[in-house]
Amino acid sequence: MEPIQTRMPGKARAASAPPQEYLTFRLGGEEYGIEILKVQEIRGYEEPTHIANAPAFLKGVINLRGTIVPIVDMRMRFGCPQANYDAFTVVIILHLGARVVGVVVDSVSDVMELPAEAIKPPPEMDAAVDAQYITGLGSSGERMLILLDIERLILSPEMGLARATLA
Repeated sequence: MEPIQTRMPGKARAASAPPQEYLTFRLGGEEYGIEILKVQEIRGYEEPTHIANAPAFLKGVINLRGTIVPIVDMRMRFGCPQANYDAFTVVIILHLGARVVGVVVDSVSDVMELPAEAIKPPPEMDAAVDAQYITGLGSSGERMLILLDIERLILSPEMGLARATLA
């Protein structure tokens, strides 16, 4: 008689979950990661056209091949000190459902592949980023990434950018 093998579906799924790829970027001394599938392109920073009465974190808009793209300064959104825009400052163009949005970051590092077991839930604490927008903390060796749910953050009601998708 052969032994009966029991399967634990949760463990089998976790072990077979493919690694996720994240685009990593810096804001000040912190390194963040966003799902690479949300990234449309990376561009050098160019001064956007300012919009009157817009929130301070909304730098303005650019015309990207016929599409008007709002540009959000992530430092200002997270309440970080204002940075000087330099040769390393970039705009990450994100494709979020039916919406295209650009985010200004200090620099882009690289694309990092993280297996599911390298991602831990974020600790509960006060931070510049509301915990509801953090999907986890990823680690690779000594490197620690704050993984953002960028779609949830950018399309949140306080950003004021989701209304455009309803029009």
